[in-house]
Amino acid sequence: MKDLIIIKTGSSFSELVSEAGDFEDWIISRLPEQAGFNYRIINVQKGEPLPDPLSVSGAVITGSHSMVTDHEEWSETTAMWIRDAAEISTPLLGICYGHQLLAFSMGGKVSPSPRGPEFGTIPLSLTAESVNDILFRGLDETIYVHTSHYQSVTELPEGSVVLASTEKDPNSAFRIGKCAWGVQFHPEYTVNVAETYLESYRKENLLHDRNCRNDEGRLSEIRCMETVSGEVILGNFADFLLSRK
Repeated sequence: MKDLIIIKTGSSFSELVSEAGDFEDWIISRLPEQAGFNYRIINVQKGEPLPDPLSVSGAVITGSHSMVTDHEEWSETTAMWIRDAAEISTPLLGICYGHQLLAFSMGGKVSPSPRGPEFGTIPLSLTAESVNDILFRGLDETIYVHTSHYQSVTELPEGSVVLASTEKDPNSAFRIGKCAWGVQFHPEYTVNVAETYLESYRKENLLHDRNCRNDEGRLSEIRCMETVSGEVILGNFADFLLSRK
């Protein structure tokens, strides 16, 4: 089997990495062991080169603490690779930063989230188009997902299919073509990881007295809880890759 590459666009908090691993570790741990993938981690933020898209079975693009709108050189180079890979139908799954970079690479727009950031475990509403989409197979109309982001895809690429939305983000999941998906949420997060990001968000925004209070001035109710949807979604992506062998 060709390699399944994980395009590493950044790292999590150093304390969390030392205790629980990094984005790529969480992704691999949620993919089914019996799939037998050969994983290659490519750290594009550190300048590691990406392979010919024809030489891989697929790619997962990780989250990052960077911003797509900063247009860093490594990010722009990765966006060009993603565009080339999508155009030849290499299976892609972009997560958070990867979701935004996929949209940007195909002509979409990324901006600070107009309705504010999303953190914690939140409800995700699936669209009618998701019913026949392999990535969301076996899931209810409303599921709970872990999320942590300040920016969003505010304009989707032409021809995209919206698969899911949240109260703050109408483009939480989309597909372009037959096998390139973007999800703004984090299917790889555990509840512990989600809690760590929520705590960081609360500390930052309490210090600056913004985004963390509702219209009545009280702290917003944000919670973290266990969810199985992420494992299902990553398992569905793995099944899709295996079906193409």
